[in-house]
Amino acid sequence: MNKIYSHSENLFEKLTSIATTILGNSISFLIALFMVLFWWMTTFFSSTDIHVIIGDIIFGFTFLSLFIIQKSFNKFSASLHVKINELVSSHEPASNAVMNVEEKTEKEITELSKEYAELAEQIKELNEELEEELNEESKLI
Repeated sequence: MNKIYSHSENLFEKLTSIATTILGNSISFLIALFMVLFWWMTTFFSSTDIHVIIGDIIFGFTFLSLFIIQKSFNKFSASLHVKINELVSSHEPASNAVMNVEEKTEKEITELSKEYAELAEQIKELNEELEEELNEESKLI
C-alpha cells in the first residue's frame, strides 16, 4: 500500500511540475487569449442579456489572469531559488543538502524540514542554557 502511495505521489509531483510549466508559458497564454477572444465574439453576437455578457468578460479576464500570475510566480520562484542557492554555496559551514531543494520530492523536503526544526530546537535550548549561565555570573559580580 505504501508503495502505491509513493508511486502516485511521484506521479502527481511530475504532473504538477508539467502543469506549472505549461501554464507559465507565453505560448499557452497566447492560445488562451485567442480562445477567449473567439469565445467573446461568438457570445456577444448571440446573447442580448447584458448580465451574461458582463459575466463572460469577467470570466475571460479571470481565466487569462491565471496564466499571467503563473508566469510571474515561476519567474519569482526561479529567481528566489537562485538567490538562496548562491547564499548556501557561499557560506562554508552551510549544508549543501538544501541546494536545489526545489527539485526534491515533497517527502524529502519534509524530512529536511524536520531535521532543521530539530536543529533549531537544539540551538534554542543551548541559547537558554547560556543565558542562564550569564545571569548567574552577573549575579555573582
